[in-house]
Amino acid sequence: MHWTIFALLSAIFAGAVAILGKIGLKGVDSTLATSLRSIVMATFLVLVSLSLGKFNSLNSIDNKALFFIVASGIAGALSWLFYFFALKFGPASGVSAVDRTSAVFVLILAVLFLGETLTWMKAVGALLIVGGAILMIL
Repeated sequence: MHWTIFALLSAIFAGAVAILGKIGLKGVDSTLATSLRSIVMATFLVLVSLSLGKFNSLNSIDNKALFFIVASGIAGALSWLFYFFALKFGPASGVSAVDRTSAVFVLILAVLFLGETLTWMKAVGALLIVGGAILMIL
């Protein structure tokens, strides 16, 4: 299956996260909600990994990879803390639109740290993402 199918499925479920999260945040502290959501996610993902036998290769992860996986987990946790805090007080469509500008930050960081090429088409795409986010929050 092509990676774009998985990316589209990710986008669909991310959209559901915004709506379900916004509904679930009524009368609930955003940090507590994020923590509960993380517990559910961790439990679900551990069960999936166990059922697929993925923990068999756990000892093959080197220290460098482990460091970056842990750092990514911390960055993800911070992202979700701020996302749910924003959802608590802002409109789901606006919060989600601003959150999706992460693609622009990924582009910048990928050029700086991964050696990816910045083309004029990617730059225009990034500007359109920012423009779209601005239009959605107005």
